[in-house]
Amino acid sequence: MHTLTFAGRAIYTGRAAGEALVSPAPIGFLGGVDPETGTVIEPGHPLQGQSVAGRVLVFPTGKGSTVGSYTILRLAKAGKAPAALVNARSEAIVAVGAIISEIPMVDLIDISHIETGDWVEVDGETVTVACKR
Repeated sequence: MHTLTFAGRAIYTGRAAGEALVSPAPIGFLGGVDPETGTVIEPGHPLQGQSVAGRVLVFPTGKGSTVGSYTILRLAKAGKAPAALVNARSEAIVAVGAIISEIPMVDLIDISHIETGDWVEVDGETVTVACKR
């Protein structure tokens, strides 16, 4: 096992750690993630059927409706939110959702080096990955 460290841009500063759940595709929270269970429900999405709850959710960028911000807040209130969010490039919907839900979020990270199952720690603008491979 080896460790990688990335410096990105903190969208919402905080500390969190957890197992990575990595998507190669953008995620839309409204209609894409069940706010009561944390399960990805978007038909055909690479993470369909998997839970984001308590994991470090790694994905290129967000997509979809501005109501997606409130879906992230609903996830947090239900105890089903990701522990942290890591993006290649943030966009306003997910950024606002992270901020109002107080979920640590970092972007400008080369997510191609992170795989599902890696252990990821977010601390401010620093992302540390303990690679399982």
